[in-house]
Amino acid sequence: MTASTLITTALLTLAPISELRGGIPFAIARDVPVGLALLGCVILNAAVGPLVFLFLGTVHRFLNRYARYEAIVGRLIVRARAKVERKVARYGYLGLALFVAIPLPITGAYTGSIGAWVLGLDPKKSYLAVLGGVVVAGIIVTIITLLGIEALSIFVKEVSP
Repeated sequence: MTASTLITTALLTLAPISELRGGIPFAIARDVPVGLALLGCVILNAAVGPLVFLFLGTVHRFLNRYARYEAIVGRLIVRARAKVERKVARYGYLGLALFVAIPLPITGAYTGSIGAWVLGLDPKKSYLAVLGGVVVAGIIVTIITLLGIEALSIFVKEVSP
């Protein structure tokens, strides 16, 4: 386990496209202990939620001073909220957690946090839902990675020295 491996794992985990779905398999493939890979990637990926809320809120407040921005983005946010209002009311924060927990592209902490911000959900409750989803996704990705690596071992012949 080198510093380069840990840095690359962290960058993969923090990248919006891969998140922990990229970080955990990379770390495990590079012989990072499974528990450390899972814990480290979950912590890093969970940190995304508050940062997204902070960033979007700050940028939105700054840009909202401009009438053109407010007219375009304000309309988009109102439309987005109207489209999913019933589903959010029905599934709420559990729905957000399940959305983040599904380890597929475009269903991670970034998308969940952005969606929660756009929908005007409570930041603290949203963060807890995203955190729960990240933990579940991390466990799922770790299990799939371990099963996948073990499944591929049938193609590798061990040679004794």
